[in-house]
Amino acid sequence: MTAKKPRNRMTGTERREQLIEVARGIFADRGFDGTAIEEVAHQAGVSKPVVYEHFGGKEGLYAVVIDREVNKLLTAMRGALTADGGSRELVENATVALLDYIESSPDGFRILVRDIPIRGAGATYQSMIGDIATRVEGILADRFKEHGLNSRTAPMYAQMLVGMVVMVGQWWLGARKPAKEIVAAHLVNLAWHGLEGLEVSPQLRGRP
Repeated sequence: MTAKKPRNRMTGTERREQLIEVARGIFADRGFDGTAIEEVAHQAGVSKPVVYEHFGGKEGLYAVVIDREVNKLLTAMRGALTADGGSRELVENATVALLDYIESSPDGFRILVRDIPIRGAGATYQSMIGDIATRVEGILADRFKEHGLNSRTAPMYAQMLVGMVVMVGQWWLGARKPAKEIVAAHLVNLAWHGLEGLEVSPQLRGRP
């Protein structure tokens, strides 16, 4: 009878990384409420106590997954918004960077755009969106001054632009067509030419 070769045991670091990757896929498919520690443990081939030992519970595991995705996206966006180039080029770079992230990390993006029940994780995600919007705000403020517009409204428009790209990204994640470059070009077309035609004192029309 041939003796079975002992299986190589994972180190603590390797096990932690495995659990994060397994949980990432489950959270993306089922959301926070639909995910159970039992399922994470089952797919990872460990017992529930092992998961609790590494993360303290589902909330801790979810917070780690969120934090990693936020850092990944924020690193890409910061690079895009600090590269050399004119204002339009920076808007193009940021748009493509977000779509690149969606394309390469669809599970991560699905997790980020869900309702986040963990206060700390939610604050982290909001901080990421706020950081991106702040960088866009600086670009817009300069453009507004050039065109005689009120630069104090730049933060509001920055939120609009970032929100627009995120929403289109959610749609494109499911559709995956047209091609990423075409989607980016149309996003920038709407954003840029819309900004070019801004009124100094916009008002609602057709309302008393």
